[in-house]
Amino acid sequence: MRVYGIGGYSEVGKNMTVIDLGEDAIIFDCGLFLPPIVELEEVERVYTEKRLKAIGAIPSDDPLDNLGLRKKVRAIIPSHAHLDHIGAIPYLAYRYNAEIIGTPFTIEVLKTLLDDEKINLRNKLKLVQPNSFCYVQGKNRKYKVDFINITHSTLQCSMVALHTNEGVVLYANDFKFDNNPILGQKPNYEKLKEIAEEGVKVLIVDSLYSGDERKTASEKVARTLLEDVLLTTDNTGKGLFVTTFSSHIARLKSIVEFGKKLDRRIVFLGRSLNKYVSAATRANLCPFRNDVEIATFKNQLQKKLKVINREREKYLVVCTGHQGEPGSILDRLSKNKLPFNFRPGDHIVYSSSIIPTKATIENREKLDSRLKKKGVRMFNNVHVSGHAGREDLRDFINMIQPEHILPAHGEHAKTYPMVELAQELGYKNKKNVHLLSDGQRLIF
Repeated sequence: MRVYGIGGYSEVGKNMTVIDLGEDAIIFDCGLFLPPIVELEEVERVYTEKRLKAIGAIPSDDPLDNLGLRKKVRAIIPSHAHLDHIGAIPYLAYRYNAEIIGTPFTIEVLKTLLDDEKINLRNKLKLVQPNSFCYVQGKNRKYKVDFINITHSTLQCSMVALHTNEGVVLYANDFKFDNNPILGQKPNYEKLKEIAEEGVKVLIVDSLYSGDERKTASEKVARTLLEDVLLTTDNTGKGLFVTTFSSHIARLKSIVEFGKKLDRRIVFLGRSLNKYVSAATRANLCPFRNDVEIATFKNQLQKKLKVINREREKYLVVCTGHQGEPGSILDRLSKNKLPFNFRPGDHIVYSSSIIPTKATIENREKLDSRLKKKGVRMFNNVHVSGHAGREDLRDFINMIQPEHILPAHGEHAKTYPMVELAQELGYKNKKNVHLLSDGQRLIF
């Protein structure tokens, strides 16, 4: 067995891992690196494989050609619907004669991405329900693949267990342990314990916050924080804007419910929100769809914002821009490029944290500076993370007892604490806990 870390081992994003089983190979995730995408959108919106590879926004899978691996790939399996895990599929999947297998919400989001870019893939799209399994046909055998339900900051996320002759490869990228999810099912601990008993040869694990000595809080905590800000802070007569991750359907559900308690009309602004809400609706996972109005096109946005500008006390606006992304709704509002004028005392609630990359931090600082000059009240970090902390990871390793651990989802400054944690638990660096960089492989 060979494991190739194609992307996501030297940066936060661009996740792609290949498992080479001899006659067959399986790809886990195929995502974007978002910072160069943000910079690209400032000057152009031309997304081609060549262009995206040139700026380092999609994984460089060319080495797979040199190794003769491309023709052996039987399946591309995204773990969930975030762009840093599925965003490169539209540009790279055509290179593989392989089906794309994911949960219904993940596949619906992928379909939306393909429609947006007017890309037609030959690859078959296959749906697998959470807590179910499928078989991948290899050259001379079938491989069982379990989709083990896990919680994160979007819907129908899975830990993917690939059963091989050498033991299980468990791909756990991204996750948290939330026993009280606002939407969707709890983590399937019973299945994880069953997999552990079978024997996990290799665990590829989200280690982004392995250095944070915490147990990551439940989404119900974020819901309580939102309730506190929205319902107990006086916003009478004020504009009320909330910005969060468009893919966080459970968070959007809470925002909508509190907006209704405030007796405000709820308007979602932006293409990204429309994309994820539409995907959730098609997958029958959007209970609040009839309670919101969505405006995406330029004329729709301008018309709606003119009304909101006159009657701001009647609306709760949910929009994109919590990372300060150039061209987002909040960015354009802060630059007076849309027909709404913030007034002193208007509220902006950031139901998010800042993605820890240099470009994102700088963009957000610039956005906050512009908004402060307008006198708005800003409520930051009304949020809980979707990623496991160090103590969650400790419990997880003790539960799974894998033979080998591969920290993933970040540069080494973010993932090396996972090596240290593994050493605390009896593993030895470079013997059974391995820190990869993009383009490197491990042979078992």
